Amino acid sequence: MKLSTKGKYGLYAMFYLAQHAGNGPQPLKSVAEIGVPEDYLEQLLGNLRRAGLVTTVRGAQGGYQLAKEPQAITVGDIIDATEGPLSISECLSDEGSCHRAGQCKTRRVWEYLSNSINDLLQSISLQDMLEQEQFGITKES
Repeated sequence: MKLSTKGKYGLYAMFYLAQHAGNGPQPLKSVAEIGVPEDYLEQLLGNLRRAGLVTTVRGAQGGYQLAKEPQAITVGDIIDATEGPLSISECLSDEGSCHRAGQCKTRRVWEYLSNSINDLLQSISLQDMLEQEQFGITKES
């Protein structure tokens, strides 16, 4: 299991929008300054909009903004919207991928690990990232 650029860039973009929450919509060009090509970023923001995590405002002063408060959006929400639910083994998302899926003795381990990862991602909000307390880092560090 490896997180793709969709998940990473989606999180970068959402963190940028969280940093600018309350400042009105952010133009795509400004969000792209995080180092993501605009065309790719537009696709990712479209996925995040369809998931109800961002809204768009059209017009000269338009752009993207969070659809909810930073504390109401988790890293798991963002990863689900950009990557889909994370799974440590293909057999968990596609039982047909393994002929031993029904009798596999290790499947429960992969399921436990996948659930633990997804639960952890759901426990970290954008607000936690802004405050960095969740990670043992203070703003003074």
